[in-house]
Amino acid sequence: MTLEARKAAARKAAFAARKKAFADRAPGQAGRLSEILAGHRGVPMAGYMAIRTEIDPMAAMAEAAAYGPVGVPVIEAEGQPLRFALWEPDCQMMDGAFGARIPADAAYMEPEILIVPLVAFSRAGGRLGYGGGFYDRTLEQLRARRGTLAIGFAFSAQEMSDLPLEATDQPLDMIVTETEVITPI
Repeated sequence: MTLEARKAAARKAAFAARKKAFADRAPGQAGRLSEILAGHRGVPMAGYMAIRTEIDPMAAMAEAAAYGPVGVPVIEAEGQPLRFALWEPDCQMMDGAFGARIPADAAYMEPEILIVPLVAFSRAGGRLGYGGGFYDRTLEQLRARRGTLAIGFAFSAQEMSDLPLEATDQPLDMIVTETEVITPI
């Protein structure tokens, strides 16, 4: 089986697991993420606006915004890294690419911490995304300039032991789920 076929099969299984976890979710799913971010107050960070069945980081982002700048990703073009628009809990939003909401008045910022959405993760820090490579390109670019902390945020049900990864896949420094914090070795 080719790498692309293995990735497609892994995504299909992970989407099904995430859909079930989303349906069964309890309140307070971002509690552990808030605890982690509290140790980095004031550091520029970026989250994401949850789409479909993604775990929602909004509560943790709103808390972090009280202490420092928080951005959300903006897709400008296929094959390009993401940019991050400054976000505040009450800012005016509009539809962006792929159905994700973005601030209507985009003032851009550069995060030092990224809360990264994903389809599947491994305890070793592997991440399987949607396949567009946006976060891999973005993390590679940011990490070339300075240390950048990548925190994968997912339901625990999205864990897979054998992810099909490529050399260009950027590792996660930490994975936060609704039940635990995982620090890859």
